Amino acid sequence: MTYAPLVLLHLLAALALGFLPRPRWAGFGNLGVAALALASSLALSAGPREVDGLLHLDALNLFLSPLVALVGLSAAAASLATLPAERLSPRASRAYFSAFQLFLGAAQLALLADNLVLLWGALQAAVMAAVLLSALRRGPAAVGAAWKLLILGGVGIALALFGTILLALAAQPYAGGGEASLSFTALLRVGREADGGLLTLAFVFLLVGYGSIAALVPLQGWLADATAEAPAAIPALLNTVLLVAALHAILRARAVVALNPEVVAPGTLMMALGLATLLLAGFSLWRRRDAGRWLAWIGIAQSGLAAFAFGLGGPAAIAGILLLLGQGLLLGGLALALAEARLMRGSQQLSSLSGLTASRPWLGVGVALALLGLAGLPPFSSFAAVFLLLQQVAARLPWLAIPLVLGLLLVALALVTRLQALCFGPPGPAAAAPPPPGELTARWAIGAPLALHLALAVALGLFLPQPLREALAEAARIVQ
Repeated sequence: MTYAPLVLLHLLAALALGFLPRPRWAGFGNLGVAALALASSLALSAGPREVDGLLHLDALNLFLSPLVALVGLSAAAASLATLPAERLSPRASRAYFSAFQLFLGAAQLALLADNLVLLWGALQAAVMAAVLLSALRRGPAAVGAAWKLLILGGVGIALALFGTILLALAAQPYAGGGEASLSFTALLRVGREADGGLLTLAFVFLLVGYGSIAALVPLQGWLADATAEAPAAIPALLNTVLLVAALHAILRARAVVALNPEVVAPGTLMMALGLATLLLAGFSLWRRRDAGRWLAWIGIAQSGLAAFAFGLGGPAAIAGILLLLGQGLLLGGLALALAEARLMRGSQQLSSLSGLTASRPWLGVGVALALLGLAGLPPFSSFAAVFLLLQQVAARLPWLAIPLVLGLLLVALALVTRLQALCFGPPGPAAAAPPPPGELTARWAIGAPLALHLALAVALGLFLPQPLREALAEAARIVQ
């Protein structure tokens, strides 16, 4: 079985969609390719797990590849409803769909890569596609956001490249040189014998480098600007797909480095960055007034919490995987719902979006449920993840429970407080204007994906059959 067709499907679509004469045709083509990609990803996940050349499938990307494909399909559907309101030129619309597919293909390649350099190149391509998508509106703010992403993402990519070189150098004497020293499968066999000092230095560079793309402190500032300025459906990709792919790259490096008894504990470094990110996001959420920036800080908080869980390791790694799945499902759904709300009200200010249930009940209820799930409340998967994480922290590192609970409370209270006004408060001033046409389109293009995301998040929180529990445990063992 080969995994290359899933990636090639996106890359070929990126070329083909750029030549379609009408944006509407490209939009439906984009949706069709995303649907095929989801079917292909699910088919791969049901097949054998093996190394196939430069690509591989194991218990970890078994979960993440279909998640990326699902979010991609949802964003492709939402693009049909939201892109006409962006008033992009035909040329910019074609660039939108080409960059959309390039982004998804690069993300899938990063998840499936068994080669250090291939993983690095895939994330670089994903960042470049995100830069293009962020700049499509061509206004000063959009261009500024794209430059910020290019600079901070470029710094991260450069640091990750240096870390990749160091990791390959540490393994080269034991892996046999050549491509073997660049393969994660080979590195897992020789990680215990490699030079501990080089491995530690390599992981620090990889953590900071890929951590900048995963929106971990101190280089997280690009995400808020890009989310605020990108076309309406793109924040669903930036806050889920890109962050998940970058965290996955860190986990692959951690799995190699943690084998060596001489390295500085990589889990400690991940917990420090994750906790700092969570606390910063918790305080920042109270100050945000722009819906896009507010959404980005929710993504930053979720990314930091997942990094902390993976750093703690052991059973907490299962919580980390559930948090990544919840980030894709709940945050992706919330991003699509807010995209519709921002276009419906003609404003990005949270005060103008209040009272959503009065305008579109299905939209207000969907936003409320997504926020409750992201706040860590039952019955969503994030509740099970947070409960397991707190249980592990209290049992193993009780002195860390206080700052962790503080960060979780700051985030949860900020979300629940905003939920009351956003969904059930009095309608904002922008609600006085008549809503744009397209209610029926919005219901299927945004409402259907939102309902699916919420249903899957609830299902993961309520039902964990034995095969799924075993797969989660196997994935957790990979990243311990």
